[in-house]
Amino acid sequence: MRILIEPAELASLLGTAARPVVLDVRWTLAEPDGRQAYRAGHVPGAVYVDLDGELADHGVTGEGRHPLPGEAAFTTAMRRWGLHDGDPVVVTDDAGGTSAARAWWLLRHAGVDDVRILDGALAGWRDAGLPLETGDVEPVPGDATARFGSMRMIDLDEADALASSERGVLLDARAGERYRGEVEPIDPRAGHVPGAVSAPTADNLGPDGRFLPAEALRERFGALGIDGEHPVGAYCGSGITAAHEVAALAIAGFDAALYPGSFSQWSRRPERPVATGATPEGDAPPA
Repeated sequence: MRILIEPAELASLLGTAARPVVLDVRWTLAEPDGRQAYRAGHVPGAVYVDLDGELADHGVTGEGRHPLPGEAAFTTAMRRWGLHDGDPVVVTDDAGGTSAARAWWLLRHAGVDDVRILDGALAGWRDAGLPLETGDVEPVPGDATARFGSMRMIDLDEADALASSERGVLLDARAGERYRGEVEPIDPRAGHVPGAVSAPTADNLGPDGRFLPAEALRERFGALGIDGEHPVGAYCGSGITAAHEVAALAIAGFDAALYPGSFSQWSRRPERPVATGATPEGDAPPA
């Protein structure tokens, strides 16, 4: 299964019968509505994806800040994007793939076999000297159907069990300062799931904003205790950038489960302890 596509390869496919559906998932915590940035310039033909509205279901309570959408709602979104069953898809953003990976994960979970992340994201496209298109793209609706079940995920109790196990690894994909509990800009408590290992998503990328080579990623994750034999899970703040971690692990040859509720769910459960500090169990016993 190929995870990535190079800008030049995508450019060569545009305008051909093999053209993939291109989705632009422009989103950040600071600017969750990316439509204005999308309209200012995107890969030609790319359809804007509303991460908050189409890649999450905010009607669900108790499951973190970005609960996964239901199968029916995601089917509606896929059809709005112009998707038909069997279509290849490329997802991108302007943040190194960290938000686009949420669409990658959900589409794979929905049974779409050929989904790739644009390596280097929009910056890589620009750096290659490739053209941008402005305005909105409104595709003819498709008829694809989401059939969830192709990707592994874990719930709060399973994440706890994995973090507590000596035969598995739970990775925390947030920035190191959030893992250590030095800052917490949005969730009610600072720190991390006791036993989780710090593995910032940013470290999946090189200075050029592209994913590290597979061998480098294998070394990175191997140093964090991942051996390919024992279970691996990943979480972040609300299940967005953790999908990027799952993608990086797949490039490295490791199969990992996503914890969608992530720390935004965990930190809102007062009965769940939170550790602070640089080590998995924290500098002191979790409060």
